[in-house]
Amino acid sequence: MKLFFRELGEGEPIIILHGLFGSSDNWLTQAKLFGPRFKVYSVDQRNHGQSPHNDAFDYQSMVNDLKEFIEDHQIKDPVIIGHSMGGKAAMNFALAHPDMLSKLIIVDISPREYNLEHYTILEGLKAIPVDSLTSRNEADEILAGHVSDPDVRQFLLKNLQRKSTGGFSWKINLPVIGEKLSNIGVDLQYRGQFTKPTLFIRGANSNYVRDEDWKRITEIFPDAELETMNTGHWVQAEQPQAFAEKVMQWLSK
Repeated sequence: MKLFFRELGEGEPIIILHGLFGSSDNWLTQAKLFGPRFKVYSVDQRNHGQSPHNDAFDYQSMVNDLKEFIEDHQIKDPVIIGHSMGGKAAMNFALAHPDMLSKLIIVDISPREYNLEHYTILEGLKAIPVDSLTSRNEADEILAGHVSDPDVRQFLLKNLQRKSTGGFSWKINLPVIGEKLSNIGVDLQYRGQFTKPTLFIRGANSNYVRDEDWKRITEIFPDAELETMNTGHWVQAEQPQAFAEKVMQWLSK
């Protein structure tokens, strides 16, 4: 699959993988902060943003997409950064193709199974009648019944786009994401170790990376370090400057 991407900056290559319901747009601030020192490729993963929709939605497919992307653009030894679902995709890629990247940065996700079957965000998005929707404010009011945080709602509603014929539509492939959501909560799909430098960054107010996860993390990623920031799950959005500085400081070691 030919993924949509945004390219910015010059230098050592960085590839950024967004999380579930996200897109390359969500990383524009960080890409600009990295840009003076790195060449940043922010991609839209399948069924997200401006990348193609497809019935296959699992980590094997995402790993194959990323391999194709790196080969098509002849990117040599990139640093791969992944948040949440993008972090799971990045971990799987590192195990499947360890020679195709130099370093790995995983943001607020662990190499374990998560239960996403009753994901309230998905229920909220499905509750929005996009065909008859008259405004984003109307969508926000509906979504507020499922998602209390206004910043998270605004992040999610970036997936809405106006249709030329009136009304709205989803950029994301909501039906397939809903049907295949259990594929995103699964454990790592590839075995082995990734022995190159790896940084895990977690939010102190998030439960996605627990203290008890560290044992398994270091078994799979023996050269891993852990940084904790005073944020929730969307670490890079809540503290973009501090996040970028932490990443660049680690990469400069």
